[in-house]
Amino acid sequence: MTGHLWQGTWNGRSPAGDIHVRSRTIVRHTGGIVRGKFPSRKNGRMVHHEGLLELDAIYLFETSPRVVRYREQPERVQYADGEKLRRYTPDFEVGLNTGEVFLVEVKPRRSLVEPTVAHTLAKVREHLGRRQQRFLVLTDEHLRIEPLQSNLRWICHQAPRLHPSATAIHAAVARLQAVFPISLREASIALAPMGADPFSALMAGVLTCDLSVPVSLETLVQPVEESGHEWFRITRESDL
Repeated sequence: MTGHLWQGTWNGRSPAGDIHVRSRTIVRHTGGIVRGKFPSRKNGRMVHHEGLLELDAIYLFETSPRVVRYREQPERVQYADGEKLRRYTPDFEVGLNTGEVFLVEVKPRRSLVEPTVAHTLAKVREHLGRRQQRFLVLTDEHLRIEPLQSNLRWICHQAPRLHPSATAIHAAVARLQAVFPISLREASIALAPMGADPFSALMAGVLTCDLSVPVSLETLVQPVEESGHEWFRITRESDL
């Protein structure tokens, strides 16, 4: 069944929306892929996804403090396969706060054992390696870890449509430094008069909480104390 999980237009105003034209668009919808659009605060625009696994990836990109931007179907890559020249379009380009950029393919784990898929990804990885482009394949084993995925979705949904600035978040959390750890409920009340909220602070990497158990308004949050502390990692196999 083909459908959209969200319908409408992006009404955000800050930051300015990322101007992006996908390198591949769907002319005719076929098969059982659930396609839709996600209202990305991080990109300031609607991000298209093809399939629920790509949507799972989007939630992790959107909530990871390490990811500063991401784009769907960013470019068309031409690579050699024997005597043939083939084309490949990665699912995402992901930019990190370190300046690194990954091209990302999202695939169900079971599909990686198919000879044609394995061959294609090997050739693409080989080609991208020659141009020193980092390439990563994310599967359901990375994207559907529970309760991590459900927690990040919930946090994303609780955050306001327009995030406060990083400066405002840091200043607000610093003023409450002495009262942490406190619950998300208490943090919401305490930060509101300063124009901040704990959910945006979590997504900015200023606050942290335990994601190994279901998160609720009673979950304790506290400031990140160490520089470079990672609230969560999308995969331990790379820097993403």
